[in-house]
Amino acid sequence: MYRAAIKKLYQWKAGKRRKPLIIEGARQVGKTWLMKEFGSRAYADTVYINFDSNSRMAELFASDLNTDRLIMGIELYAGKKIDADNTLLLFDEVQEVPRALTSLKYFYEDAPQYHIICAGSLLGIALHGGTSFPVGKVDFLSLYPLSFKEFLTATAGERFVQLLDSQDYPMITPFKQTYIDVLKQYYFVGGMPEAVQSFVEEKDFNEVRSIQKRILAAYEQDFSKHAPIEIVPKIRMVWNSIPSQLAKENKKFIYGLVREGGRAKDYEAAIMWLCDCGLVHKVSRVNAAGVPLKAYEDLKAFKLFVVDVGLLGCMTGLRQRTLLDGNDLFSEFKGALTEQYVCQQLQSIDDLSVYYYTNDRGSCEVDFILDTGERIVPVEVKAEVNLKAKSLKTYREKFAPAISVRASMADYRKEDWLVNLPLYAIEEIDKAVIESERDM
Repeated sequence: MYRAAIKKLYQWKAGKRRKPLIIEGARQVGKTWLMKEFGSRAYADTVYINFDSNSRMAELFASDLNTDRLIMGIELYAGKKIDADNTLLLFDEVQEVPRALTSLKYFYEDAPQYHIICAGSLLGIALHGGTSFPVGKVDFLSLYPLSFKEFLTATAGERFVQLLDSQDYPMITPFKQTYIDVLKQYYFVGGMPEAVQSFVEEKDFNEVRSIQKRILAAYEQDFSKHAPIEIVPKIRMVWNSIPSQLAKENKKFIYGLVREGGRAKDYEAAIMWLCDCGLVHKVSRVNAAGVPLKAYEDLKAFKLFVVDVGLLGCMTGLRQRTLLDGNDLFSEFKGALTEQYVCQQLQSIDDLSVYYYTNDRGSCEVDFILDTGERIVPVEVKAEVNLKAKSLKTYREKFAPAISVRASMADYRKEDWLVNLPLYAIEEIDKAVIESERDM
């Protein structure tokens, strides 16, 4: 299975100022697989240590954190000599031994010759209060479920991805049905690696659903295992309310939908916990369009999306036939599923900040506002081929962005200030915007 993040690991290895690397991400997005795959490809040898329920490692790191002593202990544990130049050290579930996290500071300062990659779900890392975290002494890499392009590689083949990358829409359009068919499959299967692997091998949608149900059940168990006991019920309530929150026409998160009379102070800790674990994406409202958008963030208004579009469909009990064949009763939720898909792809793009916009009267809402660091790009999302862009026009009249984007099932089209970008090409948004600006 191809993961684009492996390129970043090669860049990390080659870096002159390489630091120990921590791969962040929700449980079961493929962190362990990625580490091991990279180790087998890029190094002569790999030493893998799982810190979960590992009493030997807990004892080794409980004493002083002298790096020579730690390396000796790891060699004894692994039963092999560690060659600093040719051995990759993999620390998995590192959050289970907080002092192993602390030790990364000393590896960076005293023994930078060692190549160390750690993985730990945010469930643990974010919540170990009192841990001496090595701020500034480690690099980070965020890992998400497979993006649509990674799913496309696994199902249709790399040539279709290369064609998308080329931005050759006169060539892409004749093959649009293949892209649309795979996109509908992705809406159902999503990007969780186990679900994708099963689908590629078996093409069995029922088995995919079974895997997704197991993943959701594991997340529910994690709530009880890792979260402070007093907020566990609230975490469950927030998590289970997300599908109904997204089904609304205005997808702003409403505390009263979690529980009648619910207020921000009741659920803020639960939402923060879910965000820290990587299980939800929080997209805040902005009320203006300056750079940086962060300066115009409205902290009281936001949307919540789950980590994966396939898991969202599973949470709602969405059936394969309903999604793939179409159903009138499904039309209302189709918008929510499409917006979840777009959010998920945007979140996986490096150096892109994602917000949404509504005016003070609530008469204009733009689904996503992107800050690339150089430009602000408004994005309106349509589930089908509806090409009305009323909110984009209103937004443009007020803020005059150079380019606006409408993502839909329609073909690529450039119309003066507006780019219609097919939903299956949403990961190419930055390229499409730059190309459109050149043509202006």
